[in-house]
Amino acid sequence: MHNPLKIGITCYPTLGGSGVVATELGKLLAEKGHEVHFITHSLPFRLGAFHRNLFYHEVEVSDYYVFKYPPYDLSLASKMAQVAQMQNLDLLHVHYAVPHAICAYLAKQMVGDRLKVVTTLHGTDITILGQDQSLSDIIRLAIDKSDAVTAVSMDLIKQTRELLGIERDIDLAYNFVDKRVYYPRDVAAWRREIANPDEAILMHISNFRPVKRVGDVLDIFANVRRRRPAKLLLVGEGPELSKVHCKVRNMGLEDSVVFLGKQDDVAQVISLADVLLLPSEKESFGLVALEGMACGVPTVGSDTGGIPELITHGETGFLAPVGDVEKMADYVDALLSDRDMYARMSEACVRRARLTFCNDLIAAEYERIYYRVLGLPAPEPLEPASCL
Repeated sequence: MHNPLKIGITCYPTLGGSGVVATELGKLLAEKGHEVHFITHSLPFRLGAFHRNLFYHEVEVSDYYVFKYPPYDLSLASKMAQVAQMQNLDLLHVHYAVPHAICAYLAKQMVGDRLKVVTTLHGTDITILGQDQSLSDIIRLAIDKSDAVTAVSMDLIKQTRELLGIERDIDLAYNFVDKRVYYPRDVAAWRREIANPDEAILMHISNFRPVKRVGDVLDIFANVRRRRPAKLLLVGEGPELSKVHCKVRNMGLEDSVVFLGKQDDVAQVISLADVLLLPSEKESFGLVALEGMACGVPTVGSDTGGIPELITHGETGFLAPVGDVEKMADYVDALLSDRDMYARMSEACVRRARLTFCNDLIAAEYERIYYRVLGLPAPEPLEPASCL
């Protein structure tokens, strides 16, 4: 391989797709011979088994009595600088502009220009925080002071430019799935425990925030169930969960909706589904739809944000305007009614996941960005066909 690098990674270790992607990327880089140091407030939940090239450094926050709020940002910046100096890191790769990119910028001021900063934008740091006037200037500073910036979709790049007036180059680096983990699984025995042979299984996986529109998921399911036997599996937890429970009772769907809670083995769970539902208000990428795609499960979702870059309408799923639950239910019914179309679409899902969003391709793209900011020669791009 090219020169092995020493890389520090900071992310939200227990929340959402960004933490999953950051942790999985770190593991891939370690496998490729790089030395990877996670600098976070708790152990990333996807870190898994011991690897000789993976290290974890815990950020401890001072509880000095004069502080009304524990100064996590300053503690993180200090820890980044400390690890960078002690481990002679080449760069910090931070996920989310605030506070992580700002902390990395402060760490660089302490360590010196030899330490490079790569920032990955995942969505809410731009689409929500970027619209907050009290934060927009500091987000803009974090982006402008990074040595390289990546975003997980073209739509997010567009929004970053429009909302914050950013003119600098932003690299597109899609989210990815590990093809060794995400593939169609044989879950026939488990499926028999959950649903009758004549019942279709619809699934929704999220953190149950309002932006996910889980109420729409229930409306789509109720519409589909009027046409055919079906079960709905809801995976995850979050602030809207109790409201969803109430709506399930009010709609009389208790016997048809199964709450599975949080699940670690997403590939196994998602293989149970015939169709994944993603009717979100906003999605900068939609990682769960990619996880479904890699397992051969088509998605019916909203035509918004980065989802159309992931789901090819009519080929790997169907998209409808946000809130159009009737149209989404029609698409689900069409998919379940035509076995030949479903088989073609399922096969196309797996192929597209591997050709465009394969772990090897995206990890190599990040490596090229790292070598570029360090002024080192980069490896040749991988051929997508190598991931099939």
